[in-house]
Amino acid sequence: MSDYHPQTLDAKWQERWQRARAFEVTVDPSRPKYYCLEMFAYPSGHAHVGHVRNYIIGDVMARTKRMRGYNVLHPFGWDAFGLPAENAAIKSGIHPEQSTRANIAHMKGQLQRLGISYAWERELATCDAEYYKWNQWLFIRMFEKGLAYRRKSSVNWCPVDHTVLANEQVVDGGCWRCGTAVETRDLEQWFFRITAYADELLDATEGLAKWPEKVLTMQRNWIGRSEGARVRFALEGDATPIEVFTTRIDTIYGATFVLLGPEHPLVQTLADRSSDPAGLRKQVQAFRLQDRTARISGELEKQGIDTGFRAINPFTQEPVPVWVANFVLGDYGTGAIMAVPAHDARDFEFATKYGLPIRPVVVPIPADDAKWEAKFEAEIERARSEAEASGTATGGIGFVHEEFSIEQPMPFTEYGLTVESGEFSGLPTAEAQKKMIGAAKARGIGEGTVQYRLKDWGISRQRYWGTPIPMVVCPTHGTLPVPDDQLPVELPKIAQFTGRGDSPLAQVPEFVNTTCPACGGPARRETDTMDTFVDSSWYFYRFADPRNQQQAFDPAAVKYWLPVDFYSGGVEHAILHLIYSRFFARVFRDLGLVSHDEPFTQLLTQGMVLKDGNVMSKSKGNVVDPDSMLQKYGADALRLYVMFVAPPEKEVEWSDSGLEGSFRFLARVWRLVDHWTAAVRAAGSVNSEGSLEAAAFNAAERAVRRKTHDTIRRVTGDIEQRQQLNTPVSAMMELVNELYTFSEHTPTGLPGRRTEGAATAAERVETVHVMREAVDALVRMLAPFAPHTAEELWERLGHEGGLGAASWPEFDAAVAKADEVVVPVQVNGKVRARLTVAADASQAELERAALADPGVAAYTAGKTVVKVVVAKDRLVSVVVK
Repeated sequence: MSDYHPQTLDAKWQERWQRARAFEVTVDPSRPKYYCLEMFAYPSGHAHVGHVRNYIIGDVMARTKRMRGYNVLHPFGWDAFGLPAENAAIKSGIHPEQSTRANIAHMKGQLQRLGISYAWERELATCDAEYYKWNQWLFIRMFEKGLAYRRKSSVNWCPVDHTVLANEQVVDGGCWRCGTAVETRDLEQWFFRITAYADELLDATEGLAKWPEKVLTMQRNWIGRSEGARVRFALEGDATPIEVFTTRIDTIYGATFVLLGPEHPLVQTLADRSSDPAGLRKQVQAFRLQDRTARISGELEKQGIDTGFRAINPFTQEPVPVWVANFVLGDYGTGAIMAVPAHDARDFEFATKYGLPIRPVVVPIPADDAKWEAKFEAEIERARSEAEASGTATGGIGFVHEEFSIEQPMPFTEYGLTVESGEFSGLPTAEAQKKMIGAAKARGIGEGTVQYRLKDWGISRQRYWGTPIPMVVCPTHGTLPVPDDQLPVELPKIAQFTGRGDSPLAQVPEFVNTTCPACGGPARRETDTMDTFVDSSWYFYRFADPRNQQQAFDPAAVKYWLPVDFYSGGVEHAILHLIYSRFFARVFRDLGLVSHDEPFTQLLTQGMVLKDGNVMSKSKGNVVDPDSMLQKYGADALRLYVMFVAPPEKEVEWSDSGLEGSFRFLARVWRLVDHWTAAVRAAGSVNSEGSLEAAAFNAAERAVRRKTHDTIRRVTGDIEQRQQLNTPVSAMMELVNELYTFSEHTPTGLPGRRTEGAATAAERVETVHVMREAVDALVRMLAPFAPHTAEELWERLGHEGGLGAASWPEFDAAVAKADEVVVPVQVNGKVRARLTVAADASQAELERAALADPGVAAYTAGKTVVKVVVAKDRLVSVVVK
């Protein structure tokens, strides 16, 4: 008997797979394709087990599909551009390319040591000029179609270092390097017009049947289609009105103040004209530097500053104060809102804090409209009196309709009936909205419109380590694209990174100074680089044809491989990366390069790996290095453990003891297969001496066959249909336990327990046939999870060509079906007996057997059986009284 030494197997089979190019594929129209892809990695340096869980999930799917006969494309690459490498260069002086390449080499070695079946010949890195050349090509095509354009937008600015800062480089309102208070400036920025596809991106979520609903909900909310109205509030003493967007124009009579986002262009004008320009600007700047995510969600303390100016409510003609508020974004909607605190939670919180008026103008619709009309005026007057008595207390204003037992505290945000709304009073919300929009249009103060939360994608970054934007500016001909035959515009080799001054590229004269493609005169290159989300929005297309020098990809290759059949990654990418990828798919479609709309058919978002209750991170000091685990337990134990510990979409808590348990299970499989190897090899193939079905199996052998086929059924369904990759491991563990129990009652006994060390010819022919069928199936089912161990066992069992040439085991439903089943019987919800019955017993037979069972009869005697519910093969429930 041989011992289990997984480290030896890891090295042996990884070298053999590489030599045989085992996972490289080409287009083969004669075979069904399966494109399996995990979100490619940012090369941060070292992968920990939290990272590799996603890659192992994908590998289980890829290996299973290969054995199911699919032509599987399973590539990998590197999302190599980005701010972290540039920040590290500023701190350490190591060039971003040098550190990135070193990190890629290390992480690639880690993934190879895990035995992940990647087609490494298709590997790409987004920092390769051969890749980002096509970023630039696509940018130019989008520019030609009006999908790429330039306009002013705000950036963070350090007045000491004279440089633009990313949001991540602003710490507590100051520059990460010098601590100076950060300012905001408006610079010319490049944008992609993703809003041109807003409706399509939203509507198409209904067809993404194999995406998690939580991701689809996040995308729908991010796109945020809203039907409403734009209404203009005249500003006292100024010809420029304040335009607001509202979905609830029916509440406009309750608009008691106007809020501007700190980025709103009118804010600076008002500051110039205010009694305290410096104070107003200082507060506005503080608002702009607050966390944008918190400002969007509203999950921050509501703060505001009164500008001292007033606007005119266009429906009431009353003046209302104009404030600047931190929870209003200048680039969302119109950058201004009409505040209706009686009917909006955030407005109510703001009004309560600052003592601003709260005027209810919508009330619930009562059950009896006639009674309501009679009581209406009195109720409104009482509510107003109570409000005046209580001021703006946090409890708010409420309507209490005693006769109808309805209590509605403020803010009341539902639809209802309008009140105190002039000619529109007494109308249901929908009707009021329609009539008010019509009135606004007739009076020239507004109109109905559709608005999106989704904004055009700003791609300009004042950074070095990214794709140069391929545009030049000529004094005569303006902004022009670089000709295609001059692509790629390559990054210059900057020697030093200071983090100060203009964009790093702007400080390289030989890069900046160029010639105009139209007239040949002097021109300047664009010195911004692209957002790295551009790199990740189409890399899955390049994998289909990664070495093409003439085009981004061959449309024929993409037509075969795309869409991606199975895509996995973190849920944190639900919005930006996945929406941008869907946008790019449509751009490629409209350029005639692809024929599909959606790039990913199925999406799985895996849960994170925790240690000590926290997500693994270097800063927390709780990272588990896979290399140390490989040295101790081998690759397969780690792979098996991270699959077994929880369903893929759930978080998992790392446990060293759990990993050791996976190692012990694999050693147990090893002993079992090793024990039976000689006997099953001598017996030849399963059917070499006649049909298994014709053989005279005894009860124990039939039970083993039933367990084997049922396990195949469970494992196949859980992987392919449900992607529940933990339960297949459980099923295989159950099968191994049964095979050990069966082996104990054979002449040679338990694996590893007898001095003979292996099953021999003393075994029944039928026993050997059954065990060969079982261990062959077990090894093949284990292969996606523990490929090194499975390959070695498969070879020892006498098979040639490796598991790459093996097919997935098939189950016989008739064999998998149990002859007998155990059915629990409950009496009034408590289990009182367990019946062993024929698997095909009818419901009537189960009911009779349950009532006749002595254990049940003891609890039904002298009582009336109210009903008997039979869940066939699962449960009999008896209700008595």
